[in-house]
Amino acid sequence: MPPEPAVREIGSEFHWDPAVLTGGGLPGWLPSRRELFATGCGALRALLRLLAPGGRLHVPSYFCMGVAEALAECLPVTYYRQLPDGRGPRWETLRTRPGDVVLAQNLFGREDGAGWTAWIGAHPAIPVIEDHSHDPFSGWARTSTAAYAVASLRKTLPVPDGGLLWSPVGRELPGTEGPESPGAAEKLAAMLLKGGWLAGQPVPKESFRVLQRRGEGTLLGSAGPASTVTAAVLPMLDVPGIRAAGSRNVEAVRNGLYGRTKSGSSGRDSDAAPFRLPLALPSESDRDALLVRLAENAIFAPVHWRQDRRGWWSGDHEAAAWADRMLTLPVDHRCSPGDVCRIVDVVTEFTAQASRESKTGHIIRA
Repeated sequence: MPPEPAVREIGSEFHWDPAVLTGGGLPGWLPSRRELFATGCGALRALLRLLAPGGRLHVPSYFCMGVAEALAECLPVTYYRQLPDGRGPRWETLRTRPGDVVLAQNLFGREDGAGWTAWIGAHPAIPVIEDHSHDPFSGWARTSTAAYAVASLRKTLPVPDGGLLWSPVGRELPGTEGPESPGAAEKLAAMLLKGGWLAGQPVPKESFRVLQRRGEGTLLGSAGPASTVTAAVLPMLDVPGIRAAGSRNVEAVRNGLYGRTKSGSSGRDSDAAPFRLPLALPSESDRDALLVRLAENAIFAPVHWRQDRRGWWSGDHEAAAWADRMLTLPVDHRCSPGDVCRIVDVVTEFTAQASRESKTGHIIRA
């Protein structure tokens, strides 16, 4: 039998792992009234078609531009400022009028939602849709007062698809549209093959990478139902264990990079499970250089989210400037103690080298 890959891969798409099926881990966390779509974007599109508002959709300026562009096909999109600086939305930039809808987000799973609860209470005529994709089962998500809430489950859970939609205040929900997306089957096949590859089986890496890419492209924006596999697996997942392990690993990497830090700071949900570990580097070239260095060490860090000023973007120069400098360290429940150490070592070595080569120093911020 071929040996396991010499350097363990960190990040990238989830693989299929039966160890997370402990049974009974999720039912109490799921909303009792819900619709399970193939994707979060598809759920949002179906919801906007149901609401048929006559106004605009307000979207955070630091957000996935692909999703914003897709939603613009349903409703004109405008932006309010929210940056990845921990300060939350800039409320003075959220200027609504009758007929508008607001999309809120728990960015990187770091917020407690208190500001949005207050805003919703002060603007009862404006429907707010909360995006909880970065932590679908936080205290904020479970106690929300918004008209609607959505979460793209495959961002944080090892399932091939899934967009959870619910109404915390009991409003009507749209139904799914059409059949299951064939992209989910391709994603599941990729997860199974990757599991074999990680176990040292003779599975070519490109065999599952092709399926991952093709499946994701096919799945993109689907408003169909979640796959049979996701619907069956979801109630069996050890969600508390997945969230707790991810939180421990994020904290361990943060402490490794910056020294011991205090948890539970103001504005953060005490029951939050942070989404990976976002870093802001001094420049776009520094960010891209670190992406390369990480990949050379089999650490695959995504970027949340690029903004192409020549294409579809927020028009917020400050948000785009942040997007130029950001990457997200792929710290989740899959990381072993050795993985945590490797992430810290690679980033620390990169920072030290950059500091030696720069007269102004090199600062990385999480």
